[in-house]
Formats: sequence, C-alpha cells, structure tokens
Amino acid sequence: MAEITASAVKALREKTGAGMIDCKNALVEANGDEAAAVEILRKKGIATADKKAGRVTAEGAVGSYIHMGGKVGVLVEINCESDFVARGDEFQQLVKDVAMHIAAADPRFTNRADVPAEEVAKEREILMEQLKNDPKNASKPADVLDKIIDGRLNKFYEENVLVDQPFVKDPAKTVGELVTEKIASIKENISIRRFSRFKMGEGIDKKADDFASEVASMVG
Repeated sequence: MAEITASAVKALREKTGAGMIDCKNALVEANGDEAAAVEILRKKGIATADKKAGRVTAEGAVGSYIHMGGKVGVLVEINCESDFVARGDEFQQLVKDVAMHIAAADPRFTNRADVPAEEVAKEREILMEQLKNDPKNASKPADVLDKIIDGRLNKFYEENVLVDQPFVKDPAKTVGELVTEKIASIKENISIRRFSRFKMGEGIDKKADDFASEVASMVG
C-alpha cells in the first residue's frame, strides 16, 4: 500500500474542497493515486465544492443567535444560489449552527483573505523572534524556520478565522469543511459572506468600583 503523506492529503483537499478525513480515506482507497481519489470523492458527492465555487450566490439568509441571557449576540449572512434552497430546513440549520459557533468561538475574520497583510507580517515577525530566541533552533536553516512559522501561522488562523476554526458542534471538522459538506448535500454553491458579533459592554471603559467608598456611603 502506498504511503499517504500529509502533503498529498492537503493537495487533494485544496483541489476538491473535501474534508481532510474524506481526502485521506479516498487516497487510501485509491492507493495514493490522486486522480483516482478525485473520482472516488466525486462519486460520493463530496468533491463538488470545486465545481460550484465560481457560481454566483445572490440568495441566502441573515441569521441571528442570542446567547448567555442576552450578553452575546450574532448576525451572520450566508449566501446560496436560489431562494428555494435559502428557505429550506437544511440551509436554515446551517445558518443557525454557524451563528451559534460564532457566538461561542469569537472569530475575528471570515476568511484568511480578510486578515490584513500587515497583521500576518507582524505575526510572522513575532514567531521568527520566538524561534531565534530558542537555542534549539540556532543551527536550523532559514527554510526550516519558515516551515515552522507556516505551521504556527495555521494555528493563528485556526484561532481567528471563522472557516478555519474547529466547528463547535463537531470539532473533528472545520466550519469551512461543514460548508463544503452542505455544498455537496444541497447541490448549490454556499458562502459565508460576513458576520458581526456583539458582546454587551464590549469597548466601554467601565468605572472601577471603589469598594471602601461604597461601604462607607452605605453605613454613613
């Protein structure tokens, strides 16, 4: 049996839009043959996201979720191709699930493309300084350090980018993989366009309570 490498799984995922586990299983079944693995995924209805990615998503829904007794609220817009699908139970459940995920996971960006280039550059700079300050990395060449940084940047994306975050209801897959599954199931292109997350009191400078003064005023 051919060895299934992480890079092969990643390449198949990028080509088909299928989940990591589905890609690995397809490669195992295809004995490492990428073309055969693509066909396996297509036959299973999984590798449809790549074919639909360019199709216009002008319909959809704006969903909301309120959590913690009104302390946290979310609005999210998810688009699809037809009003018929937008009104369907499966799509509506997706909107609800993603809104709930945003409330719980607090992402900062929708996609990696939304992360400002200067923030990525700053993150790389910080990571490089951390590596250089570790004596274990003194003899490692620059290209090796770059690969380590790329791996740690993926962690940054997993924490901050919605589609890269592990889905709160099923951490074995990301939110992006959840959307890919729905594209295969619903047979339409689907995209998360934007979201807003609100937390009561966020950004307000709250006055620190002077406990001693408060007690004094109560007894005086």
